[in-house]
Amino acid sequence: MPIAAYHLSRPDRARSCVVFASPHSGADYSESFMRSSILDRHTIRSSEDAFVDLLFDAAPDHGAPFLTTRVPRAYVDLNRSKEELDPALIEGARRYGHNPRVASGLGVIPRVVANGRAIYRGKLPMDQAQLRIRQYWHPYHEALQTLLDEAHAQFGQAVLIDCHSMPHEAMDGISRSNRERPEIVLGDRFGAAASGDVVDRIEAAFAATGLKVARNTPFAGAYVTQAYGRPSRLQHAVQVEIDRSLYMDEKAIRPNDNFEAFRTLMHQVTADIASFGQEQMPLAAE
Repeated sequence: MPIAAYHLSRPDRARSCVVFASPHSGADYSESFMRSSILDRHTIRSSEDAFVDLLFDAAPDHGAPFLTTRVPRAYVDLNRSKEELDPALIEGARRYGHNPRVASGLGVIPRVVANGRAIYRGKLPMDQAQLRIRQYWHPYHEALQTLLDEAHAQFGQAVLIDCHSMPHEAMDGISRSNRERPEIVLGDRFGAAASGDVVDRIEAAFAATGLKVARNTPFAGAYVTQAYGRPSRLQHAVQVEIDRSLYMDEKAIRPNDNFEAFRTLMHQVTADIASFGQEQMPLAAE
């Protein structure tokens, strides 16, 4: 029986223009997928945004929907374009231009997990890649756009919070440069995906809890922010990257002793961000 394409938690009553989504926290690794991979069940999880779905699961309590998926990122990456097929992995895929994500093995059907470890021994047939895209990519993105359309229709604008996590080591370069090490990185594609007012409010929600926040370095946002961020149409998209070491043992891929305290903190941040739809923001009046 195939994995569900997505899971949608809706509030009893929509009270916010904000939509929360977590495209990389899926952890349902089917037996057939594991048989096709050369990796063990632990290693294959290294690219997963483990437990991010638990950090933001209070969104419906505050009037905002929360869209998640059970399908693993290693199986199909919902934060990539459906066109980003890797010729080194997918039989018959054509190479078009230079796409650094695809070249590094991180296309819509990933060839590798973290640290460049190959998932498969050989190539995959094109029909298998297209089946994954039909079963999981299309339904997830159709559901996401529907939620944004509903929010816009009801509140006059929509704000997508695209929830992710980052390895602690991703910030090593910044700490070596004598700058303060960020714990949260917000990506708005340098202003192309969301208005400054919206990003300011999101940053303030994290900063109010004492977390150190940076913007666009080293993560400015990938496909989701690029595809859904349309600030001129009052549809904003902001990618949120959270340092995994704050709440999990990265090597063991399990919650650490601080998990429940940090989850409570994230529930507070979620409530603050969700309150956007419950007040008149300047952008909504323009």
